[in-house]
Amino acid sequence: MTENPVKEQVKNLIALQEIDAQIYDYKRELKEKPAFLDELKNQFESKKTRLRELEDKHKASQVQRKQWEGDLKAQEDNIAKANAQLSQIKTNKEYTAKISEIENLKADKSQVEEKILMSFDSTDGIKAEIEREKGLLAEEEKRYMDARKEIDAAIKELQGKVQQLETQRQEVTPHIEKSILARYEKILVNKEGLAIVPIQGSSCGGCFMNIPAQVINEIRMGEKIIYCEMCARMLYEKEEA
Repeated sequence: MTENPVKEQVKNLIALQEIDAQIYDYKRELKEKPAFLDELKNQFESKKTRLRELEDKHKASQVQRKQWEGDLKAQEDNIAKANAQLSQIKTNKEYTAKISEIENLKADKSQVEEKILMSFDSTDGIKAEIEREKGLLAEEEKRYMDARKEIDAAIKELQGKVQQLETQRQEVTPHIEKSILARYEKILVNKEGLAIVPIQGSSCGGCFMNIPAQVINEIRMGEKIIYCEMCARMLYEKEEA
């Protein structure tokens, strides 16, 4: 007895769907892998940015300290100059004013010295933080490179699996009528890899909406390809084991 041609087409479509479902799953993974790698790369880059910020802060601190050291030298010169002028003063009033000026200069010098001492502490703290950040960056870089190596290997494996499935697909598609195959592939794209589904009780296995009893009977008769009225997927009934 000759096999029902429509049922034969459905049988081939089911076989094709099994292959395509795997292809879609693998391709979905292929999209997710680079996204995960990008996330790791962004984390790594953020660590590099943090290190650069600390290095810039350290450099700015050193520049500021040199400026204060220049100010300190200027204060010392002014104090020395004021002290030298004391011997030339002839009145008590001028002498008292000069002494007051020298005291003010010394007070300003003391403030600058305090800033310089505090800058050493600050710079040392930043330097220690830079060293810690370098250690964290080295660890982050290792994690990133290890993950990149692992993901690259996984991508290569997935690509190999997709190629194998594409070969299997080419063995099935010639047995499906072109018009039916074209409709199947259009649904496959629109429904994210699921074009033909089994009925589950009295519901569509794709959208889970109710299927009228008359439509179920038409599916069982196998005289034509039946589509879900709600999601447009092809429908079939699983054969009993």
